[in-house]
Amino acid sequence: AEWGGFEDNMQGGGSAVIDMENMDDTSGSSFEDMGEMHQRMKEEEEEEAEGEAGAGEEEDGEFLGMKGLRGQLGRQVADQMWQVGKRQASRAFSLYANIDILRPYFDVEPAQVRARLLESMIPVKMINFPQKIAGELYGPLMLVFTLVAILLHGMKTSDTIIREGTLMGTAIGTCFGYWLGVSSFMYFLAYLCSAQITMVQMLSLLGYGLFGHCITLFVTYNIHFHSLFYIFWLVVGGLSTLRMVAVLVSRTVGHTQRLILCGTLAALHMLFLFYLHFAYHKVVEGILDTWEGPNMPPFQRVARDIPVVSNAVLNATAKAIALTL
Repeated sequence: AEWGGFEDNMQGGGSAVIDMENMDDTSGSSFEDMGEMHQRMKEEEEEEAEGEAGAGEEEDGEFLGMKGLRGQLGRQVADQMWQVGKRQASRAFSLYANIDILRPYFDVEPAQVRARLLESMIPVKMINFPQKIAGELYGPLMLVFTLVAILLHGMKTSDTIIREGTLMGTAIGTCFGYWLGVSSFMYFLAYLCSAQITMVQMLSLLGYGLFGHCITLFVTYNIHFHSLFYIFWLVVGGLSTLRMVAVLVSRTVGHTQRLILCGTLAALHMLFLFYLHFAYHKVVEGILDTWEGPNMPPFQRVARDIPVVSNAVLNATAKAIALTL
């Protein structure tokens, strides 16, 4: 019985030992499983971190790509703008190369200008076919400048007082304004009336028509007789006006169109000469009065007499000071 009990105890202890071994094995396996799980979780975290870093790098690359594309587009736009500005600047600085465009309008001999000046005072008789008009601007331009000089000379010989500066700006504006303005208006009217004339021909025709104005004003500014002016106005100004009217009649078809066109040109041309002789000086003087004020005499210092009482006081004071000293 004792041996049997010992065996039972031994068996129980063996089973306990076996159970401890099993428990130790189980605990070891569980620890290993926990370690493997921790390692796997760590690896997964590292993989996720690497994935996030890769995604961040891809996003940075895409951003840098867009930024580089925008920078490239900006450089291309700036380059195009630079090229356009460079071409415009080169055109502006190379304007002298295009002077040949204006050369035909100013390439004329002095003998031809002299002949055309004389022809501007002789009305044509043949109006059945279009009369020839000189397509040059040298003579008309010189006549406009001559008219400007005559107006300035007339202002100096008249009673007009020039207070500040010169009247060259007013004279240039008046003469060039008439030449360019009336030429443009008559060209527009000629276009409406179906007249065969170009803008350059109209400028040349009206410019040479100012030759009569220059002669009339130069004579009447130096010889102040109204009767003489009326004679020159009718004869010299009338001849130059008849020349222009005859040329326009030869280039216009239809009686109504001729009447409108030629009547308008004759009225403007003759009235402009009348204005330059009688009203130009007064208008300029009125403009000067408006800008600078009316004519005022310069400020002068006037000596005034000292009263007798003041002299006595001054003398007594001077004597008292002398005695004191």
